[in-house]
Formats: sequence, C-alpha cells, structure tokens
Amino acid sequence: MSQPYRVIFHLDMDAFYASIEQRDFPEHRGRPVIVGASPVHRGVVCAASYEARAFGVHSAMPSVIAVRLCPNAVFVQPRMARYREESKKIMKIVEATGAKVEQVSIDEAYLDLSQIVTGQSPDNALLNSVQLARRLKETIRNALQLAASIGIAGNKMLAKLASDYGKPDGLLLITERDKILFLKDLPVDRIHGVGRVTARRLKALGIETIGQLQSYPGDLRPVAGSWSHTLRRYALGEDTREVQSSGSVKVVSSERTFSQDTEDRNILRQALRDQADELGSSLQRKKLRARTIQVKVRYGNFETLTRQLSVENPVQTSRELYRFACHLLARHRLVKAPLRLLGLGVFNLVEGGWSQLEFQFPGAASPLENWHAPKGMKGNIWTGGNRENEESQKTWHSWTLNFHPRAHEFNPKGRAGGHPARQHSPLNLSP
Repeated sequence: MSQPYRVIFHLDMDAFYASIEQRDFPEHRGRPVIVGASPVHRGVVCAASYEARAFGVHSAMPSVIAVRLCPNAVFVQPRMARYREESKKIMKIVEATGAKVEQVSIDEAYLDLSQIVTGQSPDNALLNSVQLARRLKETIRNALQLAASIGIAGNKMLAKLASDYGKPDGLLLITERDKILFLKDLPVDRIHGVGRVTARRLKALGIETIGQLQSYPGDLRPVAGSWSHTLRRYALGEDTREVQSSGSVKVVSSERTFSQDTEDRNILRQALRDQADELGSSLQRKKLRARTIQVKVRYGNFETLTRQLSVENPVQTSRELYRFACHLLARHRLVKAPLRLLGLGVFNLVEGGWSQLEFQFPGAASPLENWHAPKGMKGNIWTGGNRENEESQKTWHSWTLNFHPRAHEFNPKGRAGGHPARQHSPLNLSP
C-alpha cells in the first residue's frame, strides 16, 4: 500500500542573473557574460554565465581578476529589480505544485512533496516524483525561457548535493539505497556545515573523503565539538532538517566595497551604521526580526571572513544591529588589516514587529554569574558559530559569551573590553 515518505526537491536556477541577461539581450547569447562591477572600477563578480565559468570566473571574484581570465567577457551591471521580478514568477510556479516551499535565496528553494507523492517504499516514492520534477522544469522553461536544475532525495542535504551535481539543466535523484555509496568518494567539505577550518582539522586526522569519515572509529569532538554527532549523521546521508515554509527570502544583507582599503575607524563605523540603518528599516518594513547577526570583511589580498552570533530574543532595530556588529568586529579582531569590503547581514528571520530585547541572569550555579552585562541589559548572549567561507558559509563552532559594558565599542586597533568568550550513486534523469 502506498504511503507518504520524505520526498524533497532542491530547485536551483542555472546562472540565474547571467541567464536573464542573455535571454533579455540576444546579442549576449553564447558569449561569456559577467554580471557585476566593471573591471575599470573596484568591485566583484555577482554572477557569471557558463561560458565565462569555463575560463575560471566565479561569483565573488574581483572583476579585475575576472577580466584577466576572460578578456572577451561582456560585463553588465546587475539589474536587481529585474531579477527579483523573475524570482517571484518562478516561486509562483513552484508554489503551484502544492508542495511546502522554503525559498532560501532569490534563485533557489526546497520543496517538500511528502504529502503529495506517495509510494510503497522510500525509494519508490522518490521515483514517483520524477515526472513532477520534469513538468516543473518544463513549465519554468516554457514560461520564462530559463533553465532550472532539480535534485531529488529524502532530505535537504542530499537534494542540494543532487542539484549541484546535476547542473546545468539537470535532474538528479539520490536514492536511500545508494546514498552512502554516492557520498563515499566526495571530498569531506561537500558536507553541509564543513568549511575550510573543519576540513583542515579532519585532514589532520587522515579524513579527506566522506567515505573515510563514514568509517572513522575515533572521537570527532576535538574537531567538531558538540556538532560531531550531526557531522557523522550527515556523512551517512542523514538529515532531519524540515523544509520551513516561508514566502520570503531568509537573508537580508548589505555590503560596501571601499574605493581604497581602509582601517579608518570613522569610515568603518559610518559604513556599519549605514548598513544597520538599511537592514533595520528593511526588517521593520517587512515586520521581521532576526535571530542571527553576521559581519563580513574582505582584506586587500581578497581573504574573506565572516563571523556571526545568535540571540535568544530576535532583534530588529538599527541600534541593536549596529551594537552587535561592532561587538563581532571587536571580539574577533577582524580589522587586523585595512579592509576592502565590509558587510552586515541578518538571517534566521522570524515574523513579528518590534519587541523588547530581554536577557536573564544566569543561575547561581552558572560559571558566568560574575560576568558583566551592558547597562540596561541582563544576562548572556550566545553565538551560533563562526563561518569561514563566505559562499558556502559552512564552518561552525559553538561559543558562549557575555557582554562587557564596553564590548560593543568597536576599536579596530585594539580589542573590545570584557571577558573572552569560551569555546565550548545518483540517478541522473536528465534527458
């Protein structure tokens, strides 16, 4: 008898920005198109067509390097309003499937079809969803002349891997039966949550592939801390994260690339205030609050770092965002050299208007009981981790910290006051 099993799609539009430009301007078709700043100005690549990617061009690459790799590239300025317009059309098509939809960016979404597609076994249900995936791809192509890749699996992690490996214009299914075999030979950093730092630590243990991680008999806590249990489950293709239905993109961010690398305190503070104002206004306008605040810095040598913290009570105001951002910059000493770029972002967004930010003192048994909090605040905040890789944003470590009265005072040449934190085989279904 047929019954519901987990059926998850990950839909990812192929070279979304560049594909829209090639569609709207026929003279760009078949040519290497780079969406982003002109190489005569300071800036980065937002997106690249597959013709440009063949030369090694990729997003977040400085435009001046991109033009060296691909001298004949066509550089076009981003048209974000146009891209958002197309994104809305795509998501309407996706929602018409009746699936539970989680839009994770302007051009990608997870779909949970577990209540729509049934089967006599988990893999039978996955196979029964293939025709629906094909129709979804065809509908998007016919309506918008854009290509989408879809990964099908029993969970979000595997579905994302399937769409990545199926690109471009792919349809790839990873069955429950074959998932361990599919993962076996992949590099360990393909696991959701494993970034450069964790990958380097795993390599020191002789673990470079997911297969080696699957069979590793030792304790992973020195490498991954409390996340070690989840890491092992991911290596076996197990992921219990739910598709979270939402009608909006779950990340709001703002970045500024400086005309000259700078560590000038006034310039950086003003940039951060402007970004906090922009994000705060956006959150209030959309009646959203953020549980996680992240700062991003890029140095003159293009090294990029991101650091984040999560709060129990979501925040919304520009003042709160600015204070947390300053704290992150100071706590992690991110302004160790002049900055090329400074960015501020928020995610883990929840619905709701403004609310009072409240804290509670730790209990008497807590080792934090003698730590100080800023005037008007009570208790502790914990960070959800730091992320080393700006694109995948995958490296996680657990931290616990308290605010010191001067912790929010950003001093690029020094450090914030206060106590240090305590570290605690796929089925290719493309035609």
